[in-house]
Amino acid sequence: MPDPAAVPSAAETLARRGLLLVLSSPSGAGKTTLAKRLLAEDPDIELSVSVTTRAPRPGEVDGVDYTFIDRERFQQFETDGALLEWAHVFDNAYGTPKAPVVAALEAGRDVLFDVDWQGARQLAISLPDDLVRVFILPPTGIALQQRLITRNQDGPEVVARRMAKAADEIAHWGDYDYVIVNSNVEESLARLRAILHAERTRRVRQPGLASFVEGLQAELTALKRG
Repeated sequence: MPDPAAVPSAAETLARRGLLLVLSSPSGAGKTTLAKRLLAEDPDIELSVSVTTRAPRPGEVDGVDYTFIDRERFQQFETDGALLEWAHVFDNAYGTPKAPVVAALEAGRDVLFDVDWQGARQLAISLPDDLVRVFILPPTGIALQQRLITRNQDGPEVVARRMAKAADEIAHWGDYDYVIVNSNVEESLARLRAILHAERTRRVRQPGLASFVEGLQAELTALKRG
């Protein structure tokens, strides 16, 4: 009889297909904080890097924050169908290249997307079976306003504009698979971890499971016979 310690576990033998974890929220709800914490602690998930036609801002690194390209190349991406999702915002364009995301999924790595509800809908069309959508809500409108003010990144006019946009963004919460009310960052992060763990273990994301079960059944039958 083989040594049980020498027999590889299911975790070692089963290949897993990666997933797309989409986080959306109104500005100030805590989505970016949760995303950074998750990326810092989990080596099996990586941030999707978008392409954009806008100029880099101070401190931004090409290929890390965004991949900065010209309008002609972005147009070529669109023409070739090489983008999973894209949007034109004022005078700039943003999009997610398809090839690196698909490569990550096939290698069993997860990809985190920080996009709005429109981007989430496009991803649902492009890769519906791989998508896990999580919407982050603030506990109250007052809490959202206070977070926008205290983070000290925007002036009063911008804060007012973000608050006005928040209601429209929140109206799309029903498009998402999961909703987290972010009253406490640690509790919200724990819920996000639980969602990711559960989705990773779904049967449809373990393509080697059928052959593993067949082998397990054959082994049990052989042990029964002798």
